[in-house]
Amino acid sequence: MPAVSIGDADISYEEAGQGAPLVLVTGLNGVGSFWVRQVPAFLRDFRVVTHDHRGTGKSTHSRITYSVDQMADDTLRLMDRLGIERAHFVGHSTGGAIGQTIAQDHPERLASLVLSATWAGHDPYFRRLFEMRKAILLTSGVEAYLQSSILVLAPPAWISANDAAIATLQRQQAAEAAPVDVMASRIDAIVAFDRRAKLSAIRTPTLVIVAADDMVTPRFYSDELAGRIPGAKLVVLAGGGHFAPQLNVEAYNDAVGAFLKAHAPR
Repeated sequence: MPAVSIGDADISYEEAGQGAPLVLVTGLNGVGSFWVRQVPAFLRDFRVVTHDHRGTGKSTHSRITYSVDQMADDTLRLMDRLGIERAHFVGHSTGGAIGQTIAQDHPERLASLVLSATWAGHDPYFRRLFEMRKAILLTSGVEAYLQSSILVLAPPAWISANDAAIATLQRQQAAEAAPVDVMASRIDAIVAFDRRAKLSAIRTPTLVIVAADDMVTPRFYSDELAGRIPGAKLVVLAGGGHFAPQLNVEAYNDAVGAFLKAHAPR
């Protein structure tokens, strides 16, 4: 992967295709390869950009106090370095929090916004879930964190059918993981995130999409987003859990692709 300096960090990224810029921003894991099943579908119509967040993958593992505002700033600085003044934006989970932040603070940078399996601000369920995940990370280590996380990230039937593949993936993820303190700071960042007060100010055309069986960002989070953002469209997929972009690929790509094309110049 190529990398660019954004000043105090090097950000690894990939781009493919031609057309209007489309920035895909992943969740807490932060690694751009999450979008492996979306890039081929969208590159026919868009210049698709993915990246590893600071603190993840091949980007700089900065030991800073992470925040969603900082993640949004990193994303904008990456866009600047790539010569992208305005882009379509798909943000999954933490990426959706980043997208809300940009739409509220820098609306001129977004042509359209897809909020995928995300949330507007913490609540007791979200706080309990991520406090538990952080405690496992700090007390039992990265491998235990990954092994427990899959139980809420994917549907039970899929986990049962893919046990060996999950074990292989988790070994790879553990080997490539950022330092525990960096991972913990990123968890703190998303637990602190709350942009509810400014949702009604978003004027970017917005699609909110979630799987009905998502246990990390349950459907009612998306109901709140769609209800508070003027003109937002809500799509609820039949399944796929929090990993719907990877596990319910056709339905996800069809819904997101149709929305993006409707708001792209012809």
